[in-house]
Amino acid sequence: MKQKLILHFLLLFLCFKVQSQEKIVFDIKIKGIKRTKASFIKSLLKTKKGTTLDSLTLNKDIKQLKRLPAVGHAYYQIFYSHENLYNVFIHIEENFTVIPDLAFWTTTNNRFAYKLGVYDYNFLGRNIALGGFYQNNGYNTYGISLRAPNLFSKKLGLAINHQNWKSEEPLFFDNQTANYLYNNISSEILGLYQVNPNHLLTFGMNYFTEKYQYLTGATSSEVPQNLEVDKVLYKLLYDYNNLEYYFHYVEGFKSSLTVQYVTSTNNFQDTFFITWNDFFYYDRVGEKGNWANRLRIGLSSNNDSPFAPFALDNNVNLRGVGILVDRGTGSIVYNTEYRHTFYDKKWLTIQGNAFFDAGTWRQPGGELNDFFKDRNVRLFSGVGLRFINKKIYNAVFRIDYGFSLKNQTKGLVFGIGQYF
Repeated sequence: MKQKLILHFLLLFLCFKVQSQEKIVFDIKIKGIKRTKASFIKSLLKTKKGTTLDSLTLNKDIKQLKRLPAVGHAYYQIFYSHENLYNVFIHIEENFTVIPDLAFWTTTNNRFAYKLGVYDYNFLGRNIALGGFYQNNGYNTYGISLRAPNLFSKKLGLAINHQNWKSEEPLFFDNQTANYLYNNISSEILGLYQVNPNHLLTFGMNYFTEKYQYLTGATSSEVPQNLEVDKVLYKLLYDYNNLEYYFHYVEGFKSSLTVQYVTSTNNFQDTFFITWNDFFYYDRVGEKGNWANRLRIGLSSNNDSPFAPFALDNNVNLRGVGILVDRGTGSIVYNTEYRHTFYDKKWLTIQGNAFFDAGTWRQPGGELNDFFKDRNVRLFSGVGLRFINKKIYNAVFRIDYGFSLKNQTKGLVFGIGQYF
């Protein structure tokens, strides 16, 4: 009996001894930041002062920090302090996050157009995105936006947007085309909730007024030449993000689901439901290569209307197809490209890419087998260049030349940021 008691106390002593030698975080120091607040960075970390030192938790913290617009790169170091206590140093290479938005182009009716704007993606050093733009394409357009994902807590935030948008857009009906002046005046408020670092919910509503004014082209007694209607859009987004970043290289999987319900009170745009899901997959290829993929699957209420929600457009889905070529009530689009880095120095990277874009649409009022009809399928391929400033957030200037694999359609596409 006495031997059992001695053995029991020995085991307890060993347990306490092991626990007393457990590595503990004595302090966390944030290095390299200029605009970003150290208190904000610490609030995002699962690793806290006084907690057990865990490399798996630290790796998750670094992964989350790399997704912030203000963070170009991040890593950690561990230094012994005293006894079983250790200091954790988080090193951050900050991005410049005050980004001007400047663009010039010629519209389809040969008007000179320009856009001027500025956005700060790290306002107050707390991961708040604030900005706005003014655009003139023959009509005055402006927008302002605020997105604060950590406004109320580590997990809960808010986004507010207001926009007055005007543009000439084609509408398609009876195998004919008409040009309309489209005006959308909208105000939106959204709640942002981070379930955990990989799962984000966005929910809210958008109140907007749409106006259509006939300009040129075909007419029909069934399609109004002037239309104004107030609408309310209810929105839910779910993002699963398991991407890892190393400067301009990306690896991993991401899924973005959007669900919208729009109420309307006119005969030409009934209340309708629309949803789509974007699937992204990225893979590193050697030291300088990156393979990128995007698959979008979308469906909406199948109203036989020229105001169908899914557009076929150069800047959205198929490079080289043209601007607002067609509309549909369903869309399946696959984009894939290989990016290869040819030049990579301290601040500048130059990439070349080869891509393939494919898409198919369901016609308004059509059937699901529309997706498999040859006339609705578009196939494009091409090559492009990327000029990347590694010190500025999303400072990617891209140019792509795309050409159809089915006909003579082709064209150049310019933009800011990677295509996807």
